Amino acid sequence: MNISDKLLQVKEVHKTFGEGQSETVALKGVSFDVLPGEFVGIMGASGSGKTTLLNSIATMLKPTSGQILLEGKNISSFKGSQLANYRGSKIGYLFQEFELIDNLTARENIILPLSIHGVNPKEQEEQLQKLAKQFDIESLLNKFPSQMSGGQKQRVAAARALISSPSIVLADEPTGALDTKNAKTLMDKLYSNNQTEGTTILMVTHDANAASFCSRILFIQDGVIFHELRKNVPGETQNSFYERILTVLAQLGGGSSNVL
Repeated sequence: MNISDKLLQVKEVHKTFGEGQSETVALKGVSFDVLPGEFVGIMGASGSGKTTLLNSIATMLKPTSGQILLEGKNISSFKGSQLANYRGSKIGYLFQEFELIDNLTARENIILPLSIHGVNPKEQEEQLQKLAKQFDIESLLNKFPSQMSGGQKQRVAAARALISSPSIVLADEPTGALDTKNAKTLMDKLYSNNQTEGTTILMVTHDANAASFCSRILFIQDGVIFHELRKNVPGETQNSFYERILTVLAQLGGGSSNVL
């Protein structure tokens, strides 16, 4: 695999919070790559470091040491306008709790990233209509968040994360606030976008059902990646992959690192 093929490179990333007796080591030398068009899941127990890792890639946190490269550029060193451009155009972020702006309609929430960066209205509308159709939210565009269900809010939030055609979408427990039906609908839509548009997605989740939509799962425990699971493509069914994910999670819960 050539370096040019790697969209995201995480190299020996450490993250420590606090000092002295209050010091907490969240990440202990995490390394992995993500290729263009991959749908990668990160799984682990609460406190394992998975959200710290995602937030470091999102530049919400700065690693204590190590490097995070997107398209060959060390994002950990970004400042000022370079950092703002990265956050605004290179990544899309899908939050667990939607994070929609209450006094904006769905339309206004979705196009906000484009408006901030001065994209012309015609292009905004073209992107909006394309995503509204993909995520089945055309009837919601003039509604406010208070007029939507949780599942509808998250599909609007997903469209917002994708509106700027980012290099990578970072999803933090995107099904965490949804019931089973709405979670499946959201994952169907994200998977379809990944397959048809080639969108690269990196998703933190505790939900094996959601993880079964991924092409690869990284399991993190106590700040280190201890196992990787790949879907056998072509041929392996989603149900089969789901069962293999459950097997690893069962051993993870038992504290075993000798898995599969």
